[in-house]
Amino acid sequence: MEFEGRKRVDTRLNIAPLIDVVFLLLIFFMLSAHFVTQPGIKLTLPTASTAKLHPEEDVIISITNENDLYLNEKKIDLDNLLDELRVKLNESQKKTVIIKADEKIDLGLAVKVMDIAKQAEAKGLVISTRAEEDAK
Repeated sequence: MEFEGRKRVDTRLNIAPLIDVVFLLLIFFMLSAHFVTQPGIKLTLPTASTAKLHPEEDVIISITNENDLYLNEKKIDLDNLLDELRVKLNESQKKTVIIKADEKIDLGLAVKVMDIAKQAEAKGLVISTRAEEDAK
């Protein structure tokens, strides 16, 4: 009678599924981090207690605290705003212009932009604010 020696148990860890899971987690966090970033125009919107959510429209004019103008995130100067705004309003179904202005801008510039929006035949004019709860 022969004695069998100790049987050697082969214990290997298959790490291929682990690598797949780690790779999927890496892709998930990379994609979710991309959606957290804010748009390129930095604004501090004024607060209002009666602020309501308004659906984003096609035509947005942003005014930064350095008095730079952006039409749908494209930098533009005041002289070309009327012509570019007319083109954007013709492409838009709702002829509404949203003005997102920093709270520290010159009031005269805001009035000029509103006047240009009316000259471009905008049907509605919305001044974007943030709710007081968001300011805290």
